[in-house]
Amino acid sequence: MHTSALVLFSGGQDSTTCLAHALARYERVETLAFDYGQRHKVELDARLNVLAAVQSRFPAWADKMGEDHLLDAGILGQISETSLTRDTAIAMESSGLPNTFVPGRNLLFLTLAAALAYRRGLQVIVTGVCETDFSGYPDCRDDTMKAMQVALSLGMDRKLLIETPLMWIDKAQTWQLAYDLGQRADASGGGQALVDLVVEHSHTCYLGERTQRHAWGYGCGQCPACQLRAAGFERYQKA
Repeated sequence: MHTSALVLFSGGQDSTTCLAHALARYERVETLAFDYGQRHKVELDARLNVLAAVQSRFPAWADKMGEDHLLDAGILGQISETSLTRDTAIAMESSGLPNTFVPGRNLLFLTLAAALAYRRGLQVIVTGVCETDFSGYPDCRDDTMKAMQVALSLGMDRKLLIETPLMWIDKAQTWQLAYDLGQRADASGGGQALVDLVVEHSHTCYLGERTQRHAWGYGCGQCPACQLRAAGFERYQKA
């Protein structure tokens, strides 16, 4: 039986929902983020606010929250010519992928997460990758996650589970999942408390914009990440 987890936690909507998912399931939960030279480095500050808010608003989860880790993955910024690591406009590439795709990012993140989980005695790695509402990133696919789980378990000689709670749901369903998880947490404000926390404290905007406040949270409102989040929130509210 799995009792501990490491959540890849950027502080965005998806990883915040994944954190809640892990806290609802496991006795000990640690978090991990990466500084890879991303333009939206403001997320590294936002994530600390999310962690503090979760501990404050959800007492039943606070006791389960263990150490938070931040690793330097700056090599990705050095070898990537993408709009997430360079001051360039977001556009589609000839490959059919947007230039927000950072090649190898999730593969490197999972490898480092597995090494940390090994050292910390954590059994499950939770990541917010999704094949339903996504930009076609090949390292977000279910097949990639299954292959990484096998490779990492073999390479570490220890069975690691990669859990992807958002893989087959869209952004509207992700908002609903956050509500449902908050509702079950027996906190003041119930499910709406977690939705409000995601809106107010999480960060998803690729451009790192946190001066414009929308119904769905802070962001430029124009980048693909903002558009996806906004559209999902609108569908969620109408459901």
